[in-house]
Amino acid sequence: MNFVTIYTLINCMFGHLLCLNVCTSGSATSCEECLLIHPSCAWCAQEDFGQARTLNSRCDFSQNLQKRGCDDPFIENPRSGSSLLRSKPLSSKGSGVTQYDVIQIYPQKISLSLRPGDQTSFEVQVRPVEDYPVDLYYLMDLSLSMKDDLDTIRNLGTKLAEEMRKLTSNFRLGFGSFVDKNISPFSYTAPKYQDNPCNGYKLFPNCVPTFGFRHLLSLTDKVDRFNEEVQKQLVSRNRDAPEGGFDAILQAAVCKEKIGWRKEAYHLLVFATDDVPHLALDGKLGGLVHPHDGQCHLNDKNEYSAANMMDYPSLALLGEKLAENNIFLIFAVTKRHYVLYKNLTALIPGTTVEILDQDSKNIIQLIVNAYNNIRSKVELSVWDHPEDLNLAFTATCQDGQPLTGLRKCADLKIGDTVSFNITVDARGCPPKGTRKGFIIRPVGFKDRLEVSVDYRCDCSCTYYTKSNSSRCNSAGTYSCGMCHCEPGYLGARCECEEGEVDHQHLSACREAEGKQVCSGRGECSCNQCLCYESEFGKIYGTFCECDDFSCARHKGILCSGHGECHCGECKCHAGYIGDNCNCSTETASCASDDGKICSGRGSCVCGRCQCTEPGAFGDTCEKCPTCPDACGTKRECIECRLFNTGRLADNQTCQRMCKDEIITVETLKTDDSNTVQCVYKTENDCVMKFTYSEHANGQSVLTALKEPECAVAPNAMTVLLAVVGSILLMGIVLLAIWKLVITIHDRREFARFQSARSRARYEMVRFDPSTALRLIQMIEIIYL
Repeated sequence: MNFVTIYTLINCMFGHLLCLNVCTSGSATSCEECLLIHPSCAWCAQEDFGQARTLNSRCDFSQNLQKRGCDDPFIENPRSGSSLLRSKPLSSKGSGVTQYDVIQIYPQKISLSLRPGDQTSFEVQVRPVEDYPVDLYYLMDLSLSMKDDLDTIRNLGTKLAEEMRKLTSNFRLGFGSFVDKNISPFSYTAPKYQDNPCNGYKLFPNCVPTFGFRHLLSLTDKVDRFNEEVQKQLVSRNRDAPEGGFDAILQAAVCKEKIGWRKEAYHLLVFATDDVPHLALDGKLGGLVHPHDGQCHLNDKNEYSAANMMDYPSLALLGEKLAENNIFLIFAVTKRHYVLYKNLTALIPGTTVEILDQDSKNIIQLIVNAYNNIRSKVELSVWDHPEDLNLAFTATCQDGQPLTGLRKCADLKIGDTVSFNITVDARGCPPKGTRKGFIIRPVGFKDRLEVSVDYRCDCSCTYYTKSNSSRCNSAGTYSCGMCHCEPGYLGARCECEEGEVDHQHLSACREAEGKQVCSGRGECSCNQCLCYESEFGKIYGTFCECDDFSCARHKGILCSGHGECHCGECKCHAGYIGDNCNCSTETASCASDDGKICSGRGSCVCGRCQCTEPGAFGDTCEKCPTCPDACGTKRECIECRLFNTGRLADNQTCQRMCKDEIITVETLKTDDSNTVQCVYKTENDCVMKFTYSEHANGQSVLTALKEPECAVAPNAMTVLLAVVGSILLMGIVLLAIWKLVITIHDRREFARFQSARSRARYEMVRFDPSTALRLIQMIEIIYL
């Protein structure tokens, strides 16, 4: 018993599904019809099975057929499956003698046998190898506004090669330039501007004629030639602000032989500009009505010869050609246009955007960062996807947790292996004998997985079909245990002719007593219902009780276009749920930049995030100024963007995960009630302060101090002198106090002495004569 059957039965038992036998209610009149009703349905081809029953009783769950007496050899119940056709092991190193045998995806070829509705799964592993060759083509805007940038990159080749050889031992560099179409209104076309479009321009009076795209140096490992070629270049001038860079990108992508792209290498195309690009349909302003054909048009001079004959390429064409040729596009643009090009990366697979300084001083670090960013992620793309197949992805990245609905992994290190579980489901059957296939390829990789698909829509019992069989009274074709009667005949063995009605047995054409004959949507003939035709669809069933058009709709579309209507109920295709199948189970659109579903602050419902964390908002609930972790999350961006420190700087994912605008100030204002105040301590024990706010346009803004606030450490000599001085000062103060106390004490004693002496004199002065006479008499007596 297969999983689908078990799941269906369990849900029926516990009331999650209507306990309607989807197989018997489908009124299948052939084995092929039975297999299409539901993947759990089986057909009994045994001749003597169910003669006393209705015709559709041959189509049932396989265990029901067995219980009712159908022997196993006669049960038709094909299952979906897969088989490996080529499975070379993954490589670990990209350069050296094994360079041309590098395998980065496993397996390389498989075959699928699909029964409609019966899912099958297979696993894909991807490992970006170490030291893989790199081809880098530098495509530069040479309009007049890029003159200072041209001066900066004149020795770019040598410095860039030195940095890239730290990442790969096999590096090649090429160079091309562009301006715009040399027709009005994009360029100056008056005769006096033909040889010098800067004629009359006082700031820069001389420049070369305007051109569309010019291939200057094929990919080479001789980086000195790059420097030489760059030093020869002069800027040109066009009329309007947008440039013709997309013409140049497409030529650089499709002219593989002239550019020199190697099959066994990463292809990096660096697009350096300071303005916006012209897009498809802009060419109509200059009378160019022919859309771009996506072909290479470089002439003998390696110049784009069709610039003035075809329109600019569309984003879809650009993305197709970049992916077709395994090219990673790096937009190196000024900060003023970062948001525009960032939006373009969502429309062109395999692209990234970096901020270029006004004079391109940071171009080397920009390229290295972009390369590391590209190498740190793996994303699967599907090519030649048949419309009747549903594919569902589950990614298992480095943390080992399965992420349903995701087909990419980020924050990888070179040599890491990631796996993807891919579930395939066929919605229907193509014409007999049809074989289809598709290709799965990691974005930017040459490696791919070829998948061939064989549909299991036929029953083996049909090989024994016999027309005008005696088992059918010579009035029908015997196939898979039952008769298919010729026109005008009815019955299990074609024993009745149309029009023969036994009125006593009309009850056989009623679903229940009191119900209409054939549900009012057919006629009873030979005790069987013949259902009417309907302009809306098919009416079917034993009692004409079912149809394929009375199901729920979404925006006027039956089952939202993502399911099949079966007897009033939508049977959703894989990846969709709901009464009208309008709810997608895909979660890729809910994945935030850090790989979490809805940033961990909500749940993904029908492919959109429903934020449950109070204060969280945004497409992936990524914005939340009032969340407890808001300061902690933004702190990492402050660290890596301003100081190149912290966890994100180590993983080189700063540019990918930190897209908020950061404003640096000398003094931080903290009186705004609409901002969140954040403070943290740095590794150097300094204090960093910043504020976090959300603008009305949905953009997050971080305002931070230019430098952390740090306490200045005192000078050792200053401290020593201060301590000695303090001791001396304290000694002097104590001596002064002691002197003061002694002085006060001495003065008090002296005053006391003076007072006593004064009293003594006073007593002597007060002796009277009588006293003196007595004193003399006493002396005389003593003497005598």
